[in-house]
Amino acid sequence: MPTADFSAAPPSAQASAAPLPLLARLKRLHAYFGYQRLAWSVAVLATLVAAVTEPLIPALLKPLLDQGFTEGSLQLWMVPVAIIGVFLVRGLAQFAGQYALARIANEGMVRLRTALFERLLVARMEVFHRESASALSNTMVYEVQTGFNALVQALLGLSRDGFTLIALLGYLLYLNWQLTLIVGVMVPGVAWIMKTLSRRLYRLTKTSQRATDDLAYVVEENVLAHRMVRLHDAQAKETERFGQLSERLRRLAMKSTVASAAMTPTTQLLAAAALSAVICIALWQSRGAGEQVTVGGFAAFIAAMLMLIAPIRRLADVANPITRGVAALERGLLLLSSTEPETQGTYRCERARGAIALENVRVVFNEGQAPAVDGISLTIRPGEVVALVGSSGAGKTTLVNLLPRFLTPQSGRITLDDVPLQDWDLRALRRQFALVSQDVVMFNASIAANVALGASAIDEARVQSCLQAANLADHVATLAQGMHTPVGHNATQLSGGQRQRLAIARALYKDAPILILDEATSALDTASERLVQQALQRLMQGRTTLVIAHRLSTIEHADRVVVMERGQIAEQGTHAALMAEGGLYARLQAMAAAHRPQP
Repeated sequence: MPTADFSAAPPSAQASAAPLPLLARLKRLHAYFGYQRLAWSVAVLATLVAAVTEPLIPALLKPLLDQGFTEGSLQLWMVPVAIIGVFLVRGLAQFAGQYALARIANEGMVRLRTALFERLLVARMEVFHRESASALSNTMVYEVQTGFNALVQALLGLSRDGFTLIALLGYLLYLNWQLTLIVGVMVPGVAWIMKTLSRRLYRLTKTSQRATDDLAYVVEENVLAHRMVRLHDAQAKETERFGQLSERLRRLAMKSTVASAAMTPTTQLLAAAALSAVICIALWQSRGAGEQVTVGGFAAFIAAMLMLIAPIRRLADVANPITRGVAALERGLLLLSSTEPETQGTYRCERARGAIALENVRVVFNEGQAPAVDGISLTIRPGEVVALVGSSGAGKTTLVNLLPRFLTPQSGRITLDDVPLQDWDLRALRRQFALVSQDVVMFNASIAANVALGASAIDEARVQSCLQAANLADHVATLAQGMHTPVGHNATQLSGGQRQRLAIARALYKDAPILILDEATSALDTASERLVQQALQRLMQGRTTLVIAHRLSTIEHADRVVVMERGQIAEQGTHAALMAEGGLYARLQAMAAAHRPQP
């Protein structure tokens, strides 16, 4: 059963504890891109066909030079037919391979993303305290896409260049096995150079990525804190800081350029040495007794030998993109494996009566800290309106978050209609609650879609009624598209008070038997609050309601006021009775009255 302890190690720490071998990590990805056997078969077959056409290009040189230029026996029409035919087959094979690759990568990417998103929607709440929103979205969108593209491209390149290398070496052996032995000496040399320089380039690339992150973070800080920077005259200091990081990134970029640019001349120098040896030995063979190297055969051999350099270079560097791709995808796999779904029962009820009971409930967020809720016992009758009052940090919001199981206590028991919350089916349980929080969250959709959130079909008449009750209908009527107007990112096109009233309209639309109002009227002016309070009073009839509020107008109509302090219930009773007692509640009201603006 999940608890409210959010001290679990982050996935990055867990990932670094026990790294798996590369082959074992590749096997974990089989479920997402290994099932497409037909697409893989097409990709491999097309790659094989494209690789086989590589030695055909130098092979055409031999008859062209020996028969076309020397003997004159080659038919002219055969030249364009052969060249166009080779490149046509090669082009079709490359197209088929790239298409199959794109299908494998994109369908696998969709499967993993969908699995991650579905898991996120049912994940234990601890994951949202453990991971930032940007980290979760980055893993799900950027890392998965980058990983799949890098990995599948690298694997296809491995097969393509491997087949090409085998085909070219086979053709070289067919032409002249003695000269091929010299080429065999060049291959490991080029591979070693490419591997060494690629490792350095990879290290520089990773360092550059971190330096880029640092530079972007400085920009982000100065954008968010632009007023503080100007207020404290810190522009020069921040400019110096930005300049230092920019200079570091420039130096790393130059080092990467040196490492990358050194590959081509180094391999060319080695190839030139091998080429010189081949030419000398070929000339020696052509002069020797019984040995005859034709001009066409020699040209075909040199062309095929030079064509070996590109696949050798790519094969020497193929481990880096494979490693990077697997590492990126492992973030998603680790998030998937380390994020457990919420536990739930099987009890379902279409509409609860609304009887709530808490028995000696205790919640501790982190070990060594004081409990947020400490041994609370509270019984709420169906249809009762209970106001929760207390200073900031008293445990009011923690208490109401326990009811829809956004939190689970370490000890104690909570029931709804005499059924323990852990026995409820979570979807059925949460259908019983409507929530209006001081932290309003809206989707980038229309006003109607936000009001009817979760509904299979939008009842526009009902949406209009809820907007009217929330004192928002007049404003919506002034909009060009009415209730179908998009509200933008988190309803940024609405004012704070309008966003709060839109959240109240959403709660009205849901028509749940239990209402949770967490500072629901905090962003409303006095006139709007009065109209909304009238609507809420009508809505509260026959419904269990928990109200967290500081305003007296919200509290005084409650059936019971529960005063909390340091995670415990300090006192409870009606507003009038508690004021008459002159205890903590009376003192809180006196303090609020002292800070309340005078009309």
